[in-house]
Amino acid sequence: MRAGELPHITSDILTRLRARAPRVHCITNAVAQAFTANVLLAAGAIPSMTLSADEIGAFVARADALLVNLGTFDAERRDATAAALDVAGEKGVPWVLDPVFIDRSEPRATYARSLVARKPRAIRLNSAEFAALSGAKGDDAALARYALDTRAVVALTGTVDRITDGAQRVEIENGHPLMAKVTAMGCAASALNAAFLVVESDPFLATAAALLCFGIAGGIAGERATGPGSFPAAIIDALYALDEKMLSGKARVT
Repeated sequence: MRAGELPHITSDILTRLRARAPRVHCITNAVAQAFTANVLLAAGAIPSMTLSADEIGAFVARADALLVNLGTFDAERRDATAAALDVAGEKGVPWVLDPVFIDRSEPRATYARSLVARKPRAIRLNSAEFAALSGAKGDDAALARYALDTRAVVALTGTVDRITDGAQRVEIENGHPLMAKVTAMGCAASALNAAFLVVESDPFLATAAALLCFGIAGGIAGERATGPGSFPAAIIDALYALDEKMLSGKARVT
């Protein structure tokens, strides 16, 4: 894929997502649930969030994708994750790992490493989390090696998002500084990544497209918002209104 092709590819994937309305089950942290659900709805997906051991298996069995986010590292979510991944493995449900704050806690990092063995399609994380997960600095060579070793797309996000499957790589420079001032932005981006995996068989393209959508929506929101309080509503509106013209005109991809 050439970098200049990504906006058109992204528009096509987004169109298919809106037509399909995939169900995404999210195991995510407590502060992120409402915003994540609204981001998925704005993009055209259908969220669910239950953690109940009595029903999560049934929810995942009917879902099209799964997000596992470690932001709230409690026993209930770990039990829910075990049950959800068992069903996802049986049903072939694609899933995304978001190993939040594993650089802060070795038990959390150890748990995240065990989840990587359950074969996520994509791992979205920041540079500190990548170092804790892989034991390597997040340079391009280390990202590519880790992607090849795990057979997962690695998306290292920040001021510049770097995405690789070991063979292909892309950098996305969209976004806005206000994204760092509002909680749950990364969590919601990971959920959007899961939704895109449903309608695009190439996980590298799905991940790059999801993060391009989120970054462009963030840039549009930053132009409209008056501060971090109005920013979440603005990015949800921007995601809802995204079209090929916006994607092509605003993409900053190399």
